[in-house]
Amino acid sequence: MGNSYAGQLKTTRFEEVLHNSIEASLRSNTLVPRPIFSQLYLEAEQQLSSLEGSSRVDNEEEEEEGDGGLEPSSLSNAYQLPPPPEGCCTTDGFCQAGKDLRLVSISNEPIEVPAGFLLVGAKSPSLPDHLLVCAVDKRFLPDDNGHNALLGFSGNCVGCGKKGFCYFTEFSNHINLKLTTQPKKQKHLKYYLIRNAQGALTKGPLICWKGSEFRSRQNSANTCSSSLFPLLEGSGSLAAFPSDPVPGTNSIVPVRAQQAGPASDHPSLTTVTGPAVFNGKDSPKHPQLVKNNLSALPRPSALGILPNSGPPKKRHKGWSPESPSAADGGFPQGGGNRAKHEGSGMSCIPQAGLVGSTSVTIPVVASGEPVSVPDNLLKICKAKPVIFKGHGNFPYLCGNLNDVVVSPLLYTCYQNSQSLSRAYEQHGASTVQPISQEMQLLLTVYYLVQLAADQVPLMEDLEQILLRSWRESHLTEIRQYQQAPPQPFPPAPSTAAPVTSAQLPWLAGLAASSCNDSVHVIECAYSLAEGLSEMFRLLIEGKLAKTNYVVIICACRNAAIDSCIAVTGKYQARILSESLLSPMEYQREVHYELVTGKVDSLGAFFSSLCPEGDIDILLDKFHQENQGHVSSSLTASSIKKTAMLDAGGVPVCASYHLEPRGVRPFQLAVAQKLLSHVCSIADSSTQNLDLGSFEKVDFLICIPPSEVTYQQTVFHVWHSGVLLELGLEKEPVTKQRVEQHVLKLDVEAQARFKAFLQNSFQNPHTLFILIHDHAHWDLVSSAVHNIYSQSDPSVGLVDRLLNCREVKEAPNIVTLHVTSFPYALQTQHTLISPYNEIHWPISYSNGVDLYHENKKYFGLAEFIDSTLSGHSLPLLRYDSSFEAMVTALGKRFPRLHSAVIRTFVLVQHYAAAMMAVSGLPQMKNHTSVETLEITQNLLNSPKQCPCGHGLMVLLRVPCSPLAAVAYERLAHVRARLALEEHFEIILGNPSSGITVGKHFVKQLKMWQKIEDAEWRPQTYLELEGLPCILIFSGMDPHGESLPRSLRYCDLRLINSSCLVRTALEQELGLAAYFVSDDIPLEKGTKNEALESDGEKLSSTDEDEEAGTEGCFEAGSTSEKRSPVKRERSRSHDSASSSRSSKASGSVLYGESLVQPLGPPQGELARSPPPCGPSEEGRTPGEMQRLRVSQGSTVISRNSPGLAPQPDCSLRTNRRSLQVPATPSSQLSSSGSSSTCAVPTANMLVLQASQCSMAKACRQPPVVFLPKLVYDMLLSTDSSGLPKAASLLPSPSVMWTSSFRPLLSKTMTSTEQSLYYRQWTVPRSSHMDYGNRAEGRVDSFHPRRLLLSGPPQIGKTGAYLQFLSILSRMLIRLTEVDVYDEEEINISLQEESDWHYLQLTDPWPDLELFQKMPFDYIIHDPKYEDASLICSHHQSIKSEGQGLGRWLNRGMSRKPEDLYMRRQTARMRLSKFAAYNTYHHCEQCHQYMGFHPHYQLYESTLHAFAFSYSMLGEEIQLHFIIPKSKEHHFVFSQPGGQLESMRLPLVTDKSYEHIKSPTFTPTTGRHEHGLFNLYHAMDGASHLHVLVVKEYEMAIYKKYWPNHIMLVLPSIFNSAGVGAAHFLIKELCYHNLELERSRQEELGIKPQDIWPFIVISDDSCVMWNAVDVDCAGEQSREFSWSERNISLKHIMQHIEASPNITHYALIGMRKWASKTQSSEVREPFSRCHVHDFIILNVDLTQNVQYNQNRFTCDDVDFNLRVHSAGLLLCRFNRFSVMKKQIAVGGHRSFHITSKQVSDSSVVIVPSQYICAPDSKHTFLAAPAQLLLEKFLQYHSHRFFPLSLKNHSHPVLSVDCYLNLGPQISVCYVSSRPHSLNISCSDMAFSGLLLYLCDSFVGASFLKKFHFLKGATLCVICQDRNSLRQTVVRLELEDEWQFRLRDEFQTANAKEDRPLFFLTGRHI
Repeated sequence: MGNSYAGQLKTTRFEEVLHNSIEASLRSNTLVPRPIFSQLYLEAEQQLSSLEGSSRVDNEEEEEEGDGGLEPSSLSNAYQLPPPPEGCCTTDGFCQAGKDLRLVSISNEPIEVPAGFLLVGAKSPSLPDHLLVCAVDKRFLPDDNGHNALLGFSGNCVGCGKKGFCYFTEFSNHINLKLTTQPKKQKHLKYYLIRNAQGALTKGPLICWKGSEFRSRQNSANTCSSSLFPLLEGSGSLAAFPSDPVPGTNSIVPVRAQQAGPASDHPSLTTVTGPAVFNGKDSPKHPQLVKNNLSALPRPSALGILPNSGPPKKRHKGWSPESPSAADGGFPQGGGNRAKHEGSGMSCIPQAGLVGSTSVTIPVVASGEPVSVPDNLLKICKAKPVIFKGHGNFPYLCGNLNDVVVSPLLYTCYQNSQSLSRAYEQHGASTVQPISQEMQLLLTVYYLVQLAADQVPLMEDLEQILLRSWRESHLTEIRQYQQAPPQPFPPAPSTAAPVTSAQLPWLAGLAASSCNDSVHVIECAYSLAEGLSEMFRLLIEGKLAKTNYVVIICACRNAAIDSCIAVTGKYQARILSESLLSPMEYQREVHYELVTGKVDSLGAFFSSLCPEGDIDILLDKFHQENQGHVSSSLTASSIKKTAMLDAGGVPVCASYHLEPRGVRPFQLAVAQKLLSHVCSIADSSTQNLDLGSFEKVDFLICIPPSEVTYQQTVFHVWHSGVLLELGLEKEPVTKQRVEQHVLKLDVEAQARFKAFLQNSFQNPHTLFILIHDHAHWDLVSSAVHNIYSQSDPSVGLVDRLLNCREVKEAPNIVTLHVTSFPYALQTQHTLISPYNEIHWPISYSNGVDLYHENKKYFGLAEFIDSTLSGHSLPLLRYDSSFEAMVTALGKRFPRLHSAVIRTFVLVQHYAAAMMAVSGLPQMKNHTSVETLEITQNLLNSPKQCPCGHGLMVLLRVPCSPLAAVAYERLAHVRARLALEEHFEIILGNPSSGITVGKHFVKQLKMWQKIEDAEWRPQTYLELEGLPCILIFSGMDPHGESLPRSLRYCDLRLINSSCLVRTALEQELGLAAYFVSDDIPLEKGTKNEALESDGEKLSSTDEDEEAGTEGCFEAGSTSEKRSPVKRERSRSHDSASSSRSSKASGSVLYGESLVQPLGPPQGELARSPPPCGPSEEGRTPGEMQRLRVSQGSTVISRNSPGLAPQPDCSLRTNRRSLQVPATPSSQLSSSGSSSTCAVPTANMLVLQASQCSMAKACRQPPVVFLPKLVYDMLLSTDSSGLPKAASLLPSPSVMWTSSFRPLLSKTMTSTEQSLYYRQWTVPRSSHMDYGNRAEGRVDSFHPRRLLLSGPPQIGKTGAYLQFLSILSRMLIRLTEVDVYDEEEINISLQEESDWHYLQLTDPWPDLELFQKMPFDYIIHDPKYEDASLICSHHQSIKSEGQGLGRWLNRGMSRKPEDLYMRRQTARMRLSKFAAYNTYHHCEQCHQYMGFHPHYQLYESTLHAFAFSYSMLGEEIQLHFIIPKSKEHHFVFSQPGGQLESMRLPLVTDKSYEHIKSPTFTPTTGRHEHGLFNLYHAMDGASHLHVLVVKEYEMAIYKKYWPNHIMLVLPSIFNSAGVGAAHFLIKELCYHNLELERSRQEELGIKPQDIWPFIVISDDSCVMWNAVDVDCAGEQSREFSWSERNISLKHIMQHIEASPNITHYALIGMRKWASKTQSSEVREPFSRCHVHDFIILNVDLTQNVQYNQNRFTCDDVDFNLRVHSAGLLLCRFNRFSVMKKQIAVGGHRSFHITSKQVSDSSVVIVPSQYICAPDSKHTFLAAPAQLLLEKFLQYHSHRFFPLSLKNHSHPVLSVDCYLNLGPQISVCYVSSRPHSLNISCSDMAFSGLLLYLCDSFVGASFLKKFHFLKGATLCVICQDRNSLRQTVVRLELEDEWQFRLRDEFQTANAKEDRPLFFLTGRHI
């Protein structure tokens, strides 16, 4: 075999073919070998010509298929087109005669095809998306196996009809292919064209040119996706998304396979309905079934040699002898053997309409001879077998392809499990071998064997089995990477010795031997083709009747195996084949069956079943007999009972209540969580949301195109009042205005959305919240819309609108997605950050009720729980008799879709049940017990209520055409039975509104007390109490809420084959609602109270969200709470007996005698639909059993948290009701009640005569499910969750890998979100597909939030509440709390003859003002707890009311309460407000320094030194001056040393300049201090200096980069505000002198330099002016009003005052809302000024602030200024508002123990002083602060006589210290020539000498008189000066001292304590 064949090719080839022929004839019994020469010339040439492996042609073709074009592989090879004839057409897609050849254009036109010709599709490189139609002689095309094509060409043009083209080159020119490479028919004739069932020409199978399949296997996956899966125009549905991943079809080049999810979501190979016709002829069939494929397999030497040989250009010529030898073979070393075998077949399966749901059509790799599908397969088998391709090659199928379905899902699953080891290696594990193919197949057989007869195989199950098995076999290597314990699912064989391919068939057969023929194994010797043929033979012969699965194994080769699995079980095959249809195809299929009349056979069959004759005949007969009178059992008269009558004589039902609207605690909690997330976005450093720039909130709610949902949302918005609250509308709000804020995402949405965007653009100061409700609907990418734009403009609408660039970039739009099923928005490519997800909170945590509500949510977990808890009748049920009938009919009518069969059966059951209840008892045998129960209760419920309230039955029919059929049929039966006025039948279609008959509208209006004549119900909630069947259609519910009267949820018709988590949960979500929780439960029951979906005791989530919020909890664990007690009642009658299953309208009791149950008030509060902004407003159903002895949970479907109302009707008709117990043996274990006896009509007597509303609202609806869904919900996997939880979460996503853990039962919603974010990726049709940053932070959209919560829980109410509190917060951001306190001590005002009478003076008159007395009394309310200052002029009336009140104040107040209890008012910030660092606006950006010209580092530090004699040392201050502010200063030239701060002249007049520099001392308020004066100054130029401590310099500089800072020396780091004031004043006086000397050189007089500065608190926020209107000049009658003005206005007004330099201090009033006229009547006062003062540093040169003071330093300074004979003027017509700031300021001083170990001990003021030399705890606080605080709270220890003794105050010399509110002081100055009050007639109760200087002498003190026993307190810096002071002042002459009366502040020695000495007056 190693010889070279060069030079002897012909001989060798001849011998080879001869050898093959002889061998084939020896082996074969039946086949006659083909002639040697035909093999040699017709077959081998084709094979070899198409195997031009790695040279020119192959490269060209790879490129052509990969790029969809036909470019040359190299320029040297370029093909030159001959020039076209003059005047001919050269348009692409048209022939040269100008006729259209494109398939899409002429698919429906009749085309003449001559005999022997076929229509084929040619690909043009210039039209990659189109096929050109050509007619070609079939002799020049290959047969089905790729053989026997004559060389050459013969074809016709179908456009112009020109015939006889003999060369393909000539033909390609005629049809304008415009090739750049050599024209070859193999390259450009691609597809057969076939006629579909509608007669349209569509693309068929690939033309199997020999070798094309082999070549495609070498190509990459995108090769396949672009050329192998084109769109099928004929079928009109999406066949491929060009970028979808494709299951790998190659074992040599590994391609990442698409993940296997539920069957409906994967690339599938199905067939269209109707036979596929190949251009009028049947597809080629082979006359015999091939059992031996050897003749089809050329010897290995014939394949893989001569890679460069080209085919001969002329027919019958030999090969060129220069061909290279086999030594140059074109196979990789390792893969050659495998590739030789695989390459011999064709990748060619006729694709007549092969479409998957969201998927691609995949030509399954074929090999060997084709297998013919028998003609009558479906007829014989009663189901289409579904064949899953497994390992290796799959043969080509031909023949009756309509009757089989081929799917690559299993192949994909196997590929995924092969990638497991690679996934582990990425985690760093050592190389781990993947699970072997043999093992995969064996495990699959084990899995199929253990499936029950009614179970359907799930790919998710198989993936988990493969994963577990693999994990077990490599446990040691992977244990460190995944801790999950191994759980063998099927009993896997030992993996110690690997299974070989030889053992495999035997082991598989052994495994299958135990399953009673359910699994049949076929072993093939050579290829799968013989196994498939064998299977088809057995199916036709009926030998596989009991077999559900056929496993075909071909293990004949050394390395690899071929396998496939066919599902032949009728039930399984039907479900699997239907699951491969997309929703669109499903609808189309059903519609086709209805339109073509295929369903007529079903109707005929039903007629034959009824022994009494056709049902319609019975109905007509019944109608004629009963015409004119209604059946007596149902007459309206029998409904009337003794009932309450209202004033008009109309019966009233006590169970039907209107309730007030309200917001439940849960909704409020969620709204607050939403708000906190929005705030966190705003607070983040990314500045993606500037909340401070928004003034109001607007919103738009986008909802799916459902009319009912639209009206429901409009209703919620209208009644929530949110539009009024947001200020968007004024009363009264009309519905039309509300509709502006709700957008239905239909065709008209685009225009309205554009208007919304325009609005957001025009209103940058409005924050727009774009709410996307029901956000899991329509996640289709807008790219897909481009493909579909003609057929369905609404496809991809959400993506086009909500993800458009304008929304993403708008800084004022926040998008909120709201959904119950967020899984499709939680993928690796999601736009929503995990930190921006808000999950509905849980109600319980560790047994504690977190949000107290009287209703608890009852969702899917609780429904499942009801089936496990021993509840007498589970709320989830299935109907076994219905399922049995459907299965039987499915076998009888295999060509009908099961949805059609199920619908017809169910409608038949309802019709029969209605007839049975109406008086045709014989029809009971033609319905199921469940349907009869529903119908009986529907018809009998109105009889129980005086008003005729009834219950609702929801009949879910997803397919709209079937829903219409059901509606017509049921309406016909109702009419024939004369029941039109007993119950309504409503067809609920998403695209249209609700239609209700006039009679029922009248009833609804009467019940709901509606007067409007035009009113019609528009939402399902408004159907409260209406007896009706609601036929709910539409493929998906769109968030419609159902009323509380819903009693039965009939979901038997939901598309059970669509096994996706979202689909299942949203169907079951229709039944979710609330249970009342306000019945007092007995001991032991409380723990069983209802728990919301899935909170786990082990939950560690900070938010404690509902775990596995998607509603899946098994519920069997002890901590689960169930809505009804679980214990079975003592009489064992909890069975689903004939009576209990008969009528859930009857109230059945477990006890033989029932005590009357009086429920607490309000237990049954009900609300009709129009209540509350919540989704859950409904509650149907009553309990089948009320366990009176145990207590029970009462259930209501209420609007959120509303005021309960008493319900009288509950107490009636209960005492005598007795129900005999039924043996529990009648319980049907399946959960259905099919085994129960058929109830009889007279049983209805047992029903309590109560309104069904009262009963229905006490229990959830009963839900009927298909058996398949029921089993999925009730069977749990190893995680303890239902199987349904592990399904693919949404059809638009796919798993990233089989290598994934299961969801865990203990997962919270957050953890579940992270799970899906890790393990799912969007499909290419998903709108997030292009967002490929995969989890990186920058891939998340910053202003996008996701709110998820269980269905019907009240999410609408929550987000509407969020809008309200967001609006309030924005208003709150523009509001501040300002101190609003009345002035104090008004009643103690000076009694003086002097008043400032000139009421209209804008400025004070100096002469008049000087005559006014100074008011010593403090009126500032912040000094309410300060000592009163006595003066000579006060009326001293110690018994006076005002004084008495004053003396008693403050005693009960704790010191720490002072700040908390001060009164504030909330004020809206005006445009003249001062702001903190959180304010950003464009006007003040430059002012704040956030401007490109002023970078943070552009400021300079300057030292400024001056000497001060009192401190005895030089003071050095530092200025930080930004570049932008340097013009305010003078610098030396050269050197740039700071010399002085520029000061203006007194005579300067400028309207845009403020003359006085403003100094603001601040500490601890770098963020909250109001230093942004830009708006307050109205943009005027001003100099503003922040005075900060050295340790805070850096942080202030960071927040205020463009402000001038004055940094105090470090010795003042622990000083109080007195030090800052002292240094400001001294600095400014020193600067004044510098400026005077500087400007004196310029000829300016010293007195002309402006001497004023402003010292402002850092909390001054706004300023006001009072406008006074005086009636006359002297009249004191006047009116006044206050308005907000700018600080600029005030400053310029004051600075313009005449004689202003004569005033030392100027201030203004503090604002208060209750300002009295008397306070503003006089425009000026001579009194204390605080907070915002204008200080004349020139006049006050010799008056200093006390640099040691922490409190009251301004009062102390005011008294010093006045005593120095200077003027203090307060402008009463101006006021300042002070903002309450909770941080910094004087609160930044904390007094703590100096010992670190004691730092947590609370220190009380009495501990602030101690005896000297004692072992007292020393404190870490300045001595001065301790002194001031001690005197404030405990001065009565030093001055006991002074307590409440206003007539005898404490004499305070040269200082004012606050001795507390109950002690008054008299201030005197010791300075010569100072102004003091006359004290000659006063006797003082105490003397306070504080750090007295040399001005205080003994003679000075002798002027004052003291009471006997008066006390003295002397305070000095140290003990030595204390003794010296006592001696110097001769104090011992009049005062008695004791050693124990000496004290010190509780400071350590190094902290320089202050020392006190106290004594008594002798």
